[in-house]
Amino acid sequence: MGGNHTQTEFILLGITDNPYAQTPLFVLFLLIYIVTLVGNIAITILVRVSPSLHTPMYFFLTHFAFTDICYSTVISPRMLADLLSEDKTISFTGCMMQFLTFAVFAAIESHLLAMMAYDRHVAICQPLFYVTIISSRVCWQLTASSYLFAFLSAIIYTWCTFGGSFCGPNRIDHFFCDVVTVLKLVCSDTHSNEMVIFALFTVNAVFASVIILLSYMSIIRTVLRMCSAQSRARAFHTCASHLMAVSMYFGTGFFMYLQPPSSHRSLDKVASIFYAVLIPMLNPFIYSLRNREVMGSLVKCRRSFFSHWQH
Repeated sequence: MGGNHTQTEFILLGITDNPYAQTPLFVLFLLIYIVTLVGNIAITILVRVSPSLHTPMYFFLTHFAFTDICYSTVISPRMLADLLSEDKTISFTGCMMQFLTFAVFAAIESHLLAMMAYDRHVAICQPLFYVTIISSRVCWQLTASSYLFAFLSAIIYTWCTFGGSFCGPNRIDHFFCDVVTVLKLVCSDTHSNEMVIFALFTVNAVFASVIILLSYMSIIRTVLRMCSAQSRARAFHTCASHLMAVSMYFGTGFFMYLQPPSSHRSLDKVASIFYAVLIPMLNPFIYSLRNREVMGSLVKCRRSFFSHWQH
């Protein structure tokens, strides 16, 4: 996939070059990665074993958890290894594959957030037709199309990022191969490639954002027409977790990728840590601690587990 490149490897400069900070950061990010894996795997298992959670919303949530596991795993193990290693080189192909894989799962995550917003829209605004509109077949079709479109988009992102000539510096001022930092190393003109990447990212992000925005505008109108204050509170409560996840993900994504390349600063590393490392850890807590159905299923599973061992 790489174009006319002469570099065979890159050097990832990492989060910090301070030797005294690297070990504490390794411990911190290792704990975050472990919590990410445990939390998202636990959510997936809980949905699988709890009949009450066999609904479209939680079907999407299992794929959301799977995506969090994958795109965190693309970044964290390599970042952890680099914190303890003096050799921070990564091959051209390895860098390209890391970027491709991360781009795939990042795109899938934005599509899933849009699907979950649409699911909440149908559940609240058209409850009588919910089972018909959001059927099991529709869920699988939406999810499969999301994976396919995300993969095709990531192929284009990767071609535009790595298709130029790399004949100069090979030091990437980041802890993973991200589009902004890699493009800075390209010797050939990158203006047209940057425009394609910007346009495609905008299409992906804006398309998902518009679906989310329209869904919640419709939800708000429907909720405000409800007579019962309890019904309004219940409807808003079911959307709270999703709104929090949307705000965190798209907020950091827009900050990172919808600004001119000349505007990027060292603060980008902080934003990258947030969306690539912290958000996958926080999502299971957002969807469990603020969700009565998940907490109820968790309590039932725990009771069943302890009663099984007591007998």
